[in-house]
Amino acid sequence: MGRLSPLELWPEVAPEWILNLPQWLEDIFYKFYKCIIFDDRYTLYFTGLRNTLILTFLALLLGIALGVVVALIRVTWDKNGAEMRGVPKVVVGFLNSVSKLYLTVIRGTPVVVQLLILYFVIFAASRNKILVGALSFGINSGAYVAEIIRSGIMSIDSGQMEAGRSLGFGYVATMRHIILPQAFKNVLPTLANEFIVLLKETAVAGYVSLQDVTYAGNIIGGNAYDYLFPLLIAAAIYLILVLFFTFLVGKLERRLRNSER
Repeated sequence: MGRLSPLELWPEVAPEWILNLPQWLEDIFYKFYKCIIFDDRYTLYFTGLRNTLILTFLALLLGIALGVVVALIRVTWDKNGAEMRGVPKVVVGFLNSVSKLYLTVIRGTPVVVQLLILYFVIFAASRNKILVGALSFGINSGAYVAEIIRSGIMSIDSGQMEAGRSLGFGYVATMRHIILPQAFKNVLPTLANEFIVLLKETAVAGYVSLQDVTYAGNIIGGNAYDYLFPLLIAAAIYLILVLFFTFLVGKLERRLRNSER
């Protein structure tokens, strides 16, 4: 005897009051049953949500680290390149050229293409999809974070650097203890918004069969022969996440404004 389909099971599992509803309303409950409850398909959404959050946080950490390095290289060259001499000028000039190339290429190509290149070409031997995805999205996010942090550093008055030097700090120490903390405070809301954008960008991770929220909705839609309801649920999950993190960003911005008074 073959396995019963959701439609065959529906008269047995549905409460009588649902079966007595108008047909269009009963159809909604049936869609919910076959896309969420039948065969424990809701677990795919939980797995997808977990993978989406892990992927986003790992990519954010990598993006911030990479963005800080690139931003410091570019700011150092912009502010001190003309005064440098010898080997330091050659090294920083080379790193600045590499950084500009990185920014141009990463910001000028779609993130999904970068993901496919990393997964199917550079890391073709690896099957750790979350790690490869985090690298791809982190490298992509790093290009935008670099410009955000660079703008934050450039917004700090040049007198702050001179004040640090007058206190006996070198360039690196002044940047670390005086400039960067102020720059981070200025761009923190923008960095938080970059996190929200990154969260939504991870929806393309399904191109390498990484089971995120979107991929879960797509799989359930294929199994249930009904794509609308599963994808609407996936969209609702993203919407709830974005609203939640937007709320946190709003609180962060208000706290920063209050601390400046």
